[in-house]
Amino acid sequence: MSSQNTNRIIAKSNTYVTNINRLLKDVRSNILADFIHADDKDIVITTNKVATTLDLNIIEKYVKNVDNVDRNEVISSRLSQLKSYLKILDISYYVKDTNLLITSDIVERVI
Repeated sequence: MSSQNTNRIIAKSNTYVTNINRLLKDVRSNILADFIHADDKDIVITTNKVATTLDLNIIEKYVKNVDNVDRNEVISSRLSQLKSYLKILDISYYVKDTNLLITSDIVERVI
């Protein structure tokens, strides 16, 4: 995402968190967005629990429809693949009895 898009989202992040939470509540999700922050060229939306694919799709659709944001620069939302994040969730970083790294597909299946 360009820094211009990131700045636009961060400038109104409180409003966007409120709107995202309203959308999640409408589908009876247990997930709530806590805050939005910038990370290099990306925005990170932190939630209170691990988001499901439905939750991620709702958040992505909302971000793509935010005023003045170039939709073509919004990449698909995804769960964090950081080693520390996986440890918090008690998910091994490597596939058991191998030296293969865990992929996002495996993480989604476990969650």
